[in-house]
Amino acid sequence: MPNVQITFPDGTSREFAQGVTALEVAKSLGPRLAADALVAKVDSRLLDLTSPIEASGPIQFITPSSPEGLEVYRHSTAHLLAAAVTELFPDAHPGIGPPTETGFYYDFYREKSFTEEDLAKIEAKMRELQKADLPYERIHYPKEEGKKLFEQMGEFLKCQLIEEKAEPVFSAYRTGKFLDFCRGPHIPSTGRIKAFKVLSVAGAHWKGDEKSHPMQRIYGTAFFSQKDLDDFLHKLEEAKKRDHRRLGKELELFSIQDDAGPGLIFWHPKGGMVRKVIEDWLRDELLKRGYDMVYTPHAMRLHLWETSGHTNFYRENMFGAMEVENDRYQLKPMNCPGHILIYKSRRRSYRELPVRMAELGTVYRYERSGVLHGLMRVRGFTQDDAHIFCMPEQLEDEVQACVEFAFAVLSTFGFDRYEVELSARDPEHPEHYAGTVEEWERAEGALRNTLERMKIPFKTMLGEAVFYGPKIDVKLVDAIGRPWQLTTVQFDFNLPSRFELEYVGADGRPHTPVMVHRALLGSIERFFGVLIEHYTGAFPVWLSPVQAIVLPISERHGAYAREVVGQFRAAGIRTELDDRNEKLNARIRDAQLQKIPFMLVVGDREVQAQAVGVRRRDTGDMGSRSLAEFIPWLRQLIDTRAVKW
Repeated sequence: MPNVQITFPDGTSREFAQGVTALEVAKSLGPRLAADALVAKVDSRLLDLTSPIEASGPIQFITPSSPEGLEVYRHSTAHLLAAAVTELFPDAHPGIGPPTETGFYYDFYREKSFTEEDLAKIEAKMRELQKADLPYERIHYPKEEGKKLFEQMGEFLKCQLIEEKAEPVFSAYRTGKFLDFCRGPHIPSTGRIKAFKVLSVAGAHWKGDEKSHPMQRIYGTAFFSQKDLDDFLHKLEEAKKRDHRRLGKELELFSIQDDAGPGLIFWHPKGGMVRKVIEDWLRDELLKRGYDMVYTPHAMRLHLWETSGHTNFYRENMFGAMEVENDRYQLKPMNCPGHILIYKSRRRSYRELPVRMAELGTVYRYERSGVLHGLMRVRGFTQDDAHIFCMPEQLEDEVQACVEFAFAVLSTFGFDRYEVELSARDPEHPEHYAGTVEEWERAEGALRNTLERMKIPFKTMLGEAVFYGPKIDVKLVDAIGRPWQLTTVQFDFNLPSRFELEYVGADGRPHTPVMVHRALLGSIERFFGVLIEHYTGAFPVWLSPVQAIVLPISERHGAYAREVVGQFRAAGIRTELDDRNEKLNARIRDAQLQKIPFMLVVGDREVQAQAVGVRRRDTGDMGSRSLAEFIPWLRQLIDTRAVKW
């Protein structure tokens, strides 16, 4: 049998007998590596350590410190969960169980609902199977033979997957009594799983289709150490306290009404006020930075989306077209075709470029009900959208201005940490993108050059580009360390050609402009949800829907309290009066629960001194302050948009 030449990451290579396993190679390098290795990457493919190596090539061992390590580890823990569930509940039929960014889940079809007590039993069984150190045994089956085996087991969901996705000979993994159709790879055995937790159960649908089998999705997480797991669980508890859905209801900010339909947001007066403040600031900044405000219809003829390419690349996220007078109209999922039509409405000269159009435009996208999530994932939302039409030589300056604008947004709203990604095409799947390879290389180069010139660290994300061009994504990091995707700056060389956009150049001849799509907040809804969770609903004074509340101690102080409210409102401070026939402490507690920044108590001393007794929501009593002193101080906090005070 011929030998194979294995090349290691340091550039050295050694010969091994053909068919040597990755584990045997690891052992030859030392017992520590063999003990740490989870799987191997052989010639860019992830393989089980027990897999034979049949050809020469590079090898890399994936350990807990490797980027891919946690994903494989969590995938194997999902199989451990499924093994526990099917052993405890034989009536549960497994569907799919992938790893996620924060853990894993596994879907099951079962007529009876899983309870909290069931989840505790499942976790206990997982620990029992983990201690048994069961191997993840890879088995190969011819397609028809394997499908027949799963049919005999009664696993009809797995049979569907085998029919749709299996190769002529496919792999399955046995973990104890549990057999799963899976491509793998997996870690060597259950004993390698050190720290995990079953978290919750939720409803889902088979393949995400609401008309298909209802599934129960059991969520869990796994880490390489108990400390990492404990840190995650602590953050999870903190996230529950900050859940914008609960706070949105308690603070009367927004709601989602069943009568209207899922994924559609109703802004209540207090939430509407916060939205107005955000939008007012944004519009003022747009005008300062040379943008023109435009407005476009909510529905337009479908052929615009056919021209743009959305019907080819984005159809599954678009609502169905409407028939109107023998024509077809589309609820807009994007604002770009509308802005393009405004640009095309007259002849353009190079002298007026760049043209920057901005719109707080409401768009509608079809999201499956199973993925809707409060303000974060909706079906109707308002984008702070803008499109910049410019000459190619202006592009990098415009992109830089957009990135600088994004950083101004983050700092203004109190975010001091962020991550930047350059989303590029996947060169192995050109069918997912419009345009030529040369156009893509030029576009990606322009964005990369801009970030490098600005000395901004960034990560390149292959396959994350949109169909019409690459993009820069800025993810803010919130108070508990969670990244949120909001800002995107996208280069588009595609739509200007599709819509035959032109400008007259200095040579008097027509030229095709390039476009920059950019959204800074992403959507008003999602940004508001992130703000709620970042601040736990306790907004900075300038953003608070109610900035101060006046609390008269008794009825005889009512006239002065109303006078105080009038003076604060005259100074542009959002102020309310609470003169209910309730004890003062009860009214203070209610104001505290509503997270109002300042509670202004007025009694005999305050009436006499023309003052207010100031209580802050965070630190409590500030003592008595005269109106002449306190109103300008508070006004300055608001005008400077102070995040801390």
